[in-house]
Amino acid sequence: MKVTHVEIFDIHCPERPPWNPVFVRVYTDEGITGVGEAGLAYDWGHSAAAAMIKEISEAVLIGFNPFNTELLWSRMLRESFWGLGGGPVLYAAMSAIDTALWDIKAKALGVPVYQLLGGKVNDKLRTYASQLQFDWDKECKKLIEPQEYAEAALKAVAEGYDAVKVDPIVYNKDGSSSFDRTKLFTKPQMRLFGDRLRAIRDAVGEDVDIIFESHSLMGAASAIQMGKVIEEVGCMMYEEPVNYLNSAVHKKVSDNVNVPIAGGERLYHRWDVRPYFESQSIDVLQPDVGLCGGFTEAKKVCDYADVYDIRVQAHVCGGPVATAASLHLETAIPNFLIHEHHTYAIKSWNRELCIQDPQPVNGFFEVTEVPGLGIELNDEVVKKSPFVVVK
Repeated sequence: MKVTHVEIFDIHCPERPPWNPVFVRVYTDEGITGVGEAGLAYDWGHSAAAAMIKEISEAVLIGFNPFNTELLWSRMLRESFWGLGGGPVLYAAMSAIDTALWDIKAKALGVPVYQLLGGKVNDKLRTYASQLQFDWDKECKKLIEPQEYAEAALKAVAEGYDAVKVDPIVYNKDGSSSFDRTKLFTKPQMRLFGDRLRAIRDAVGEDVDIIFESHSLMGAASAIQMGKVIEEVGCMMYEEPVNYLNSAVHKKVSDNVNVPIAGGERLYHRWDVRPYFESQSIDVLQPDVGLCGGFTEAKKVCDYADVYDIRVQAHVCGGPVATAASLHLETAIPNFLIHEHHTYAIKSWNRELCIQDPQPVNGFFEVTEVPGLGIELNDEVVKKSPFVVVK
């Protein structure tokens, strides 16, 4: 079997201009196709990832045997030159291509992808409603008042979720956004952010888990400040309290906050996660299949995490292909904890991108049993966006 040509889609969603999933579809000479997704659907980088997929496809993918995923991963890592230095654009492209090849392999063998990863370990995947600061409804909304946060959480609980995630620190009292919380918090800030979190707890009760999301906005000192509120509310975990540019900063926070620390969506491979594992400063790893090298590397990273008793929750903030890929990974690993379902994943402008529409039932996902990933692009929608063909 050989790869004959590749389609690359840089999706533009008119209803949500900042949302740009990047898909790849790989064709073979045996008529089997596979799809993958780069994990840069939000903020800056999507067009760069699409261009990088094109360059890699032209350099090493056309004519390649899609069964040789380990060989191709090694070639992409080393022959790209930049792979040995790191960076999300290259690894997002590598991830999308690798995911598509696993889809092809599984389809050719007539099994779902999770079977190639070791088979089913987890029958049902507990799922949480993610990013309540944007509300949990048909449209995105910027939530400001604590009561709004409580109402969003209750919407998710009414759908069967028993866990929710929220970033209560990104919006100021006046509705403006702040992406730098490295300064020490003032008392009014601590009161506002704490009240948002406490409003959720008061609304959902003690038995619903709350995950505190921080998007790496804080510095070590402000993260430790906020940790006191997180302990008070009894959060399930504290996600990305600080950035990944200095692992020692992560260690300082973990040493001073008595809540499990989660992170990893901006750690791209086994070399990136190593210092966090060895310092035991991450308790829940959140690798993104669309960023950490696809299935070839994600499975290795999850097994490596298990050596340190670290649980895994795949980071999922992308199109339906990203959701499907994550479900296969999480189904096959023994250290799975919980699955992330982003509020974007319930929006019509995201759900229409694929023919299938993976959604949880009563707060739980079950992986598909059809061969491959079980997800196919909806050409009527995706071909309205810019796309290129590499032969």
